[in-house]
Amino acid sequence: MLTLTALDQRRSTPTRQLAAPGPSHDQLLRMLRTAVRVPDHGKRVPFRFLRIADQARTALADAAVARLRAREPDASAAQIEKLRSRFTQPPLTLAVIAQQGPDESIPAEERFATAACVCLLLLQAAQAEGFGAQWLTGWLAYDRPFLEGVLGLTSDERLVGTIAIGTPQVQAPERERPDPAALLQDWTGA
Repeated sequence: MLTLTALDQRRSTPTRQLAAPGPSHDQLLRMLRTAVRVPDHGKRVPFRFLRIADQARTALADAAVARLRAREPDASAAQIEKLRSRFTQPPLTLAVIAQQGPDESIPAEERFATAACVCLLLLQAAQAEGFGAQWLTGWLAYDRPFLEGVLGLTSDERLVGTIAIGTPQVQAPERERPDPAALLQDWTGA
C-alpha cells in the first residue's frame, strides 16, 4: 500500500537527466492504469494520451524547432537545443490532452482539472515503477498551430503538458516546499 512517506518523496527529474531505458509497453499501461484513477465529475474521462517514443521523438523535436524558428526567427542555438533535447533526451514522452468540448453539466475548468490530476498521478506512478519523470508545459502547450498542426489536437482540446519519463541519471534533489500550516486558514462563517 502506498504510504504518505512514498508520496512525500515525489520529485521531478529534469528531462536532461532522463535516459534509456524507458518503461516497457506493459509498464506504461500499468502506470496509466494508476494515472486514470482521478476524480472525474460526471465520469466524462475528459483526457487522452499521445505516446512519443522511438523515431517519433526526433520528428516531434524537428517540428517543435521549426515552429520555434517561425515564432522567433532570432532564437538562439541554446534555445533550439533545449527545445530539441526536451523530446530527444527522454526515451518516452506522453502528451496529456484535456478534452474541453461542450458539456452542459460539467464546466470545462473541472474537466481540465481532472486531466491535470492525471499528470500528477502519472508522475507518482512513474516514480513508483522506478523511473524519473517531469511534467512540462511552456509556450508549446499554448501554441495552437503546433497543437493542431503537429500534434493533431482539435480546437476543443488543450495540452495539459508533456510528461517525460525515463531512467534517472542522478537522484533528483529535494527542494524547499511550502509550509502547509502557513497556507491553512479557518473559515468561520463571519
